[in-house]
Amino acid sequence: MIAEIPRPLLFASPQRLKPEVSPDGTRLFFLAPDDGVLNLWTAPVDDPDAATPVTRDRGRGIRAYGVCHDDRTVFFLRDAGGDEGWRLHLVDLATREERCVTPYPKVQTRVLAHNRWHPDTILLGLNLEKAHLHDVYRLDIGTGELTKVADNPGYLGWIVDTDLRVRGGTVMRADGGLTIHLGGEPWLEVPYEDVLTTRILGYDRSGATAYLVSSIDAEAGQLYAVDVATGRRTWLAGDPAYDIRQVEFDPRTNEPQAVVIAAERDEWVFLDEGYAKDVARVRADLRMRGIDGEIYPDRSDRSGRFWSLTVVTGADPLLYYLYDHSTSDLLYLFNHQPALDDYPLARMEPFAFTARDGVAVHGYVTWPAGAERRNLPAVVNVHGGPWARTFFGFDEEAQLLANRGYACVQVNFRGSTGYGKHFRNLGAKQWGAAMLTDLLDAVAHLAATGAVDPARVAIMGQSYGGYAALAGAAFTPAAFACAVDLCGPSNLLTLLAAGAPYRTPLTGFMHAHVGDPATEADLLRERSPLFRAADITIPVLVAHGANDVRVPRAEAEQIVEALRRNGVPYEYLLFPDEGHGLVRPQNRETYYAAVERFLATHLKD
Repeated sequence: MIAEIPRPLLFASPQRLKPEVSPDGTRLFFLAPDDGVLNLWTAPVDDPDAATPVTRDRGRGIRAYGVCHDDRTVFFLRDAGGDEGWRLHLVDLATREERCVTPYPKVQTRVLAHNRWHPDTILLGLNLEKAHLHDVYRLDIGTGELTKVADNPGYLGWIVDTDLRVRGGTVMRADGGLTIHLGGEPWLEVPYEDVLTTRILGYDRSGATAYLVSSIDAEAGQLYAVDVATGRRTWLAGDPAYDIRQVEFDPRTNEPQAVVIAAERDEWVFLDEGYAKDVARVRADLRMRGIDGEIYPDRSDRSGRFWSLTVVTGADPLLYYLYDHSTSDLLYLFNHQPALDDYPLARMEPFAFTARDGVAVHGYVTWPAGAERRNLPAVVNVHGGPWARTFFGFDEEAQLLANRGYACVQVNFRGSTGYGKHFRNLGAKQWGAAMLTDLLDAVAHLAATGAVDPARVAIMGQSYGGYAALAGAAFTPAAFACAVDLCGPSNLLTLLAAGAPYRTPLTGFMHAHVGDPATEADLLRERSPLFRAADITIPVLVAHGANDVRVPRAEAEQIVEALRRNGVPYEYLLFPDEGHGLVRPQNRETYYAAVERFLATHLKD
């Protein structure tokens, strides 16, 4: 009998998370609970147990932070109840004094750049003057003074170099394509099918070479070095089928040293022999310890001596190490939730199948540990985006489901990223259509092997995944026993008409990939679960954050009202202090307790 993992070990605040070495190489920073809320802590670089808290957040907690190169300051962003109105906070490491330097109501702060060459400056984007556009401001870290650097002429995003000079920006066109501007002039026209795999990553230290990822004239994103003066491109790396997941840059020169390809497991292509040897030494050390995982280095130490490493195995908590480049020693620091070491975790495994129209589709299954893979209940857990994908790694939802006896099926359906532009663009205007039938075909594939009982399958997800759950319930209710929707839209027409003002530059993209209300209202109505609510016969659990600016709460309340009116069994959880997703531990516990009860009730043998 497999021991039951207590839910708080999966969904409460991690014990330690996201370690980073300070730029001067003397301190280790990481996130950890203080009075039950995630805060930033610091310790001597080789002694994390001596840590003390830097911040004292008592709200939603800190999820991301940065350590400044002035060696005196850290920064983090905080919103109010999930409304994404991010404000930038600075903390003096000597005094622990905290100050908010962008205290503007209804304004969103974006951190554009900060680096070792300009240790006293942060470049910010603020929609202070125009609600739908972010202008560029220079922040003096010491004084808190903001100076406007550039007015936004209509850019969706900005392009800056290592000297914090604004070099250009990107404009979304009405057809869903993108225009990259440099020096105030159009530089590259990107067709809509290449938008998600074409972008300037940055510049080398001299500013004379730009690094471009582009899938134009290729199936998948390729990395190029571009001579800024002549426009001449030099191909550096890429894969014929899989997209580039990330590029590793030399922290001293900002020149690329490796490319990570987004296959079923990460595939590294090295451009620098020395860096290749360093990574090989780390991998060899991990293998000697019996660890097979993906590695993600952080090299923020300016001296280059210390790296912090995240190691993801797919069957363990997140593992964190400190690598001493001067000695090649690899020191284990901690994992994100040590209490999970006492429980057997399930391993995420890749699988593939052929969809009904002949398209090859990939995904992952996390099987219940120790259980016979025969006639198991299953949960199709649909990723959000949908312009994203599930990666190999630790997934707390998959672990909960597998531990409770369900096969967790995560499908990278058409429209998902990582598998080349043809596969991704097969999802254009296929919400509730081919993107849904890929999920049905995954279940059919697993059921044909005898591993999954097709009569005991649930569908759940967040954001687009929540939409997919509602679509499954409305369009194919016979395929699922129940559905769980977290923050999902129910009406594509009202979804496209809503949202925060700063999301309006994305309009062309959304219309190209979801549908244009002006010309395709019938299509959008047809693909909206709300208008097929009368066909829903299975129980539905709906949960939403009251302050969601991406998918407003009305999307939940209109489908809940339809379920109530039609007499369909449902549960509705509204979280007044959350936005697009759940971050407060008490809310996560409430939600996942409800999910566990709901699945146990409706997937019972």
